[in-house]
Order: sequence, then structure tokens, then C-alpha cells
Amino acid sequence: MTEKAINTVEAKELFNAISKLKNADECRKFFRDLCTLSELTSMIERLQAAKLIQKDTPYRKISELTGASTTTVTRVAHWFNHGLGGYKLVLSRKR
Repeated sequence: MTEKAINTVEAKELFNAISKLKNADECRKFFRDLCTLSELTSMIERLQAAKLIQKDTPYRKISELTGASTTTVTRVAHWFNHGLGGYKLVLSRKR
């Protein structure tokens, strides 16, 4: 997938649909219908890894705690530090 793929009309429609969900329960229902359990597990692991990266937790420890591979943790760290700020945005709003 290229960066271009997330800027299509269809991708924007998906992001707009997600933004219309009102609470965590609606999000859970939508994502469960949209994604496989494996895809959801990967997203959950990545968000948990981002939380621990924010706390400067060593990558191997993050891998042990989340079940994510060290490769995934490294990838999350890259996007956490050099991405568009999405992880930091979500974590700053997380309650």
C-alpha cells in the first residue's frame, strides 16, 4: 500500500465514518465487523506499544508486555517519533 492509497475518496469515506462513531462501544462494534481478530489484535498491540514507547520502556520489555514482535515495536517507535503525530494525538486524548 502506498501513501496515495490513504488519500483516496474511499479512504476519506472510511475516516469520516470512523469520526462519526460516538463512543468506544460503537467503535468496538464497527471495528469488529470491519477487521479480523488478527487485525484488531495487531492494532491493539501497536497502541499499547506506543503507550510504552512514550514512557521510554525498552523495546524488548514492550515486546514481552504486549506480545508484539520487536520488529513491530521498532516500527511503532519509528512512526511515533517520525510519523504524522497520530499516536501522540490519540495518547494525549486518551482517558
